[in-house]
Amino acid sequence: MEEQVMMTPEERAEYEEFKAKKAQEREEAARKAQREEYARLVNDEVAAAVAQLGELSEQMRMIKDTIFDNFRTILKMKDEVMHLSREGGQYTHTFTSSDSRYRITLGNRVVDDYRDTVEDGIAIVKKYLQSLAKDQDSADLVETVMHLLSRNKRGVLQPSRVIQLRQLAERRKDDVLLEGVKIIEESYQPYASRTFVQAQVKEATGWATIPLNMTEV
Repeated sequence: MEEQVMMTPEERAEYEEFKAKKAQEREEAARKAQREEYARLVNDEVAAAVAQLGELSEQMRMIKDTIFDNFRTILKMKDEVMHLSREGGQYTHTFTSSDSRYRITLGNRVVDDYRDTVEDGIAIVKKYLQSLAKDQDSADLVETVMHLLSRNKRGVLQPSRVIQLRQLAERRKDDVLLEGVKIIEESYQPYASRTFVQAQVKEATGWATIPLNMTEV
């Protein structure tokens, strides 16, 4: 028969405190082990995902380069046969199979941009607005012109609005306004973005684009 150990209240309190401390140490050790296991799993999966995506990216780059190389001769023939060349080159090209089932578009997106001289043109236009008489017609004109001079999210003037500004200036027949608009137009300097390839398949509801972006798959 096991002999029972008699403890004083102080000894019992110390014993209970010791047991609680040991239990806390075991819990902390278990949580630490879980954190270490979590970190190990994250490291393993991140490394594996990056390796897979890197391989996929390289494959896509090689396929993209191959497609552009394969179409190089066709693009040259298009220029020679169709006479569709333009200053600076044509930015995009679309080719459709003869049975109208498949369509490929490749080239560059056009990004709107302006040289620094655009600010000179804008300054002239704004100076012209300040010279107007302070009546309702002038106030409406100022509001219209300022709207046409508003910039997009990239801080760039929108070419379509510059065209509207040109039409407005021609109707007003004011040399100062026309000069400002002309400087703005001459400052326009679009550039081609990175090359892209878009593949589409004809379905009953129309052209369906094959997703080539991770977010679209």
